[in-house]
Amino acid sequence: MSRHLLFMVLAPLLGLFILAIGNGSLATLTTLRLDSAGYSPQVIGWVSSAYFIGLALGALFNDRLLLAIGHIRAYGSFASLVAVTVLLQGLFVDPVGWFVFRLIGGWATVGVFLVIESWLLAAGEAKSRGRLLALYMIAMYGAGVVGQLMLGVTQSMGSTAPFMIIGMLAALSVLPMAMIPRVTPLLEKAEPLSPLRLITLTPTGVMGSFGSGLAVAAIYTLLPLYLQGIGHGVDRVGQLMAVVVLGAMLLQYPVGRWSDRHDRQMVLILMGAACALISAGILWLPLGGWGLAALLFLLGGGVFSLYPVAVGHAADRAPAGALVRMSQGLLLINAIGSTLSPPVISPVMSVLGDEGLFWCLGVLGVGLVGFFGWRRSVRPAPVPVAPFSPTTPLSAVGAELAVTDEWVQGALEHEHVEDLSHAVPDVAVAEPLVGPPPPDEAHIAYYEDEPAAGMERNGSKVAT
Repeated sequence: MSRHLLFMVLAPLLGLFILAIGNGSLATLTTLRLDSAGYSPQVIGWVSSAYFIGLALGALFNDRLLLAIGHIRAYGSFASLVAVTVLLQGLFVDPVGWFVFRLIGGWATVGVFLVIESWLLAAGEAKSRGRLLALYMIAMYGAGVVGQLMLGVTQSMGSTAPFMIIGMLAALSVLPMAMIPRVTPLLEKAEPLSPLRLITLTPTGVMGSFGSGLAVAAIYTLLPLYLQGIGHGVDRVGQLMAVVVLGAMLLQYPVGRWSDRHDRQMVLILMGAACALISAGILWLPLGGWGLAALLFLLGGGVFSLYPVAVGHAADRAPAGALVRMSQGLLLINAIGSTLSPPVISPVMSVLGDEGLFWCLGVLGVGLVGFFGWRRSVRPAPVPVAPFSPTTPLSAVGAELAVTDEWVQGALEHEHVEDLSHAVPDVAVAEPLVGPPPPDEAHIAYYEDEPAAGMERNGSKVAT
């Protein structure tokens, strides 16, 4: 990955890191604050799902603002709205009011994600997308570790202090985008990409995004309830949640690099299997404090890496000019999965107990393995037509002179002519050129090392 590319993505990644410090802890803070106020898991699940409903709504419409005003101004608009909703949430504890605030906050947050993801996808090529998206996730989840640990520190500062700090961080995240010198990616004319076409184009990317939304939302909103149910206090819950996010952060880049070098579909299959096995281990193995922390670390690394690998897989198949709309569509699919997760899984936890969370995650992992395996059997990974073999570099003139028998035969079959001189360029059968080729239109248009007529070379003009 080049230094220029890293410099190009520095500002959005730094802004995302600052905003995500607060955003990563806000879901856990909302769950714990409602639980301490005596509200039921169902109420907590619906308030938590409001954020993801906002994500879905924003994924439908936010691309229009981005395409109209550009990356930087769109980021500033969305981050400012996040700050306002968090500060309003800190004024009082009410499920209805918090539902509205979380809904608007989700709408604005997905706008931030859309700006960052489209920036990274437009800036990088296919061979570096996995690592760029891994850096994106490292910034987000690394900030989430800090945010989870911040919960214990801010508890002694008063009930409104955590919300004030999160709002301040959201406002400060605009500074890197506004102040750091940067080169924004070119916004091409967006190509319409309907949900049906997106599903047809990349079923694996769509299902990976949907499954990631289900799993990540369950971990953020319902894992704190599980940890409290097995006897951990607020400080310990924050520490274990930080372990989950730390695993997501530290394993992002290795997984992204792995997906760049291998078939991303196989990577997704193995990650789904890991999710199922880790969930089974938490359910059935006798775990102490360190054993539970280790499995939660691996669960975070596996589950939270699903989305960037799925996006990279989809981007490899996206048509030109469709990256913004593709990113928007996958964010929408991810948000739909996140919206459905708390209302669907929290009743299971009410019936099966707190362990119902990991029963659901295990079933989800098995389902993803089955779907990805089926897609791989239907559409295997492409195999190169022929292995790469190095050849001697040729100049522009040498390339024209290097006419092989296969080229001649192909030209004869294509043109259906008898005379070889009509099937190949004149230069292929003529005497070797003594000087440079004439500056005709073909040379001027194609060869960058041949100056156009009338332009200077080494201080002298080329004759027209």
